[in-house]
Amino acid sequence: MKATETSTAAAGAAPSASGVEMVKKNFKPFGMRDKIGYMFGDLGNCFILGLVNSFLTIYYTNALGISGAVVGVLFLTARIIDAFADVTVGRLADVAKLTDAGRFRPWMRKMKYPFCAITVILFLPFVGGWGMSAKIVYIFITYLVYGILNSCINIPYGSMASAISSNPDDRASLSTFRSVGSAIGGATTGFMIPLLVYKTLANGQQVVSTNRFFMVSMLCAIIAFIAYNITYRMTTERVQVEKTEKVSAKQLLKGLFTNRALMSLVVCDLFIVINQNLSGTLATYLFTDYFKNKQALSIALLFTYGTVVVLAPFATKLIKTFGKREASIVCLAFGTAMYLLMYFMHITNPWLYLVLLFLATLGSGMFNLMVWAFITDVIDYHQYLTGYREDGTVYGVNSFARKVAQAIGGFIGGFMLTAIGYVSSSTGGATQSTAVVNRIYGIANLLPAACLAIGCLILIFWYPLSKKKIDAVDTELAKRRAAEEN
Repeated sequence: MKATETSTAAAGAAPSASGVEMVKKNFKPFGMRDKIGYMFGDLGNCFILGLVNSFLTIYYTNALGISGAVVGVLFLTARIIDAFADVTVGRLADVAKLTDAGRFRPWMRKMKYPFCAITVILFLPFVGGWGMSAKIVYIFITYLVYGILNSCINIPYGSMASAISSNPDDRASLSTFRSVGSAIGGATTGFMIPLLVYKTLANGQQVVSTNRFFMVSMLCAIIAFIAYNITYRMTTERVQVEKTEKVSAKQLLKGLFTNRALMSLVVCDLFIVINQNLSGTLATYLFTDYFKNKQALSIALLFTYGTVVVLAPFATKLIKTFGKREASIVCLAFGTAMYLLMYFMHITNPWLYLVLLFLATLGSGMFNLMVWAFITDVIDYHQYLTGYREDGTVYGVNSFARKVAQAIGGFIGGFMLTAIGYVSSSTGGATQSTAVVNRIYGIANLLPAACLAIGCLILIFWYPLSKKKIDAVDTELAKRRAAEEN
């Protein structure tokens, strides 16, 4: 099932000597329209993911009164199950019939309806009055469906990057714009949601409100729906392929598991995503229970995404000058050092902590800014090694690891809350002991430090695609494409 890209020659199809059918169409040149359109896709994703990843745990524990241990089991179970949906959707997208709109864009056009709907269903306000058994059944069913529908949107969207252009610089710019969209969506939800979902009781205590969560979920779903439409209308899949050969499961698995770049990126991304998943959740508890400052919480979540915006103008130059791998190694090492510094300082001033947190998140921010360009490099490297173009499958495998990481992160977060003695509540929040809030501070710094350090070591000792190596891969693939067209 070898694949080749489209060219901008006259419409038609011509089989190559290797049995590859080349689809040739006229397309507008890659440009700012594609970048902005692709950016809106992750902006829409992060209006939903920012709500769910950072606030669903506190909604379950402090609004529905479900224990952290049950929430941890939910995330571990549900996310591992829907991780398999990532690979399934990626494979379905790869083998689906090529349409005029491309192979991946039609998924976004169709699946945005149920995905936005399930986001609202996660936060139905009347569920708070149900019995505990009914609540647990409700959160398991709705969260599992949410995860599967998320795969149906996110896998085709991520796979589009390698189909929009074959030029490495174009793909790097798409990764940057995607990260900016993610930062805008994540920062907006991180800053605004804490200000919207809490209400103040007569005694001055601030508690979460189920009705306010429901209204916020509807707002996030509407914004995401609009953003997905913009992505569909403003992007073009130029690398369109007709797959004329079938790849056996044995061939496919062998190619995937012998791809050192894919396997190492999968493991590295797993630890970075565990950190990313835990950061939003732990920051919520850290600033709510340790610092007792919801304004600082809003800024902290804004910083988590805002560092990407700060780094974005320099990303392309850093990639061209040093390479993705090299720049990411330095930034991850810096982030590790900053989290360790904050742990040993045991800061009690939330504003001083915010300054150091901003610096710490620069480390993971650089990797998150470049990760989508890492994946397109790995897709190219897979074609370089095996001769087969498997955009959706390779992206799905990496996304599988990210879902497993989210499951592990959710489990760790819920389990750690129970392990340190955190008290859940169905009335909006409970007062925690001094020992518990100090433990929250500890895990909020040590867990990110460990995850970033492991990711850094993987890039140093395992990931093979240095700047020199990926330049050689791109040159070789360009030669192959030229030979097939001739």
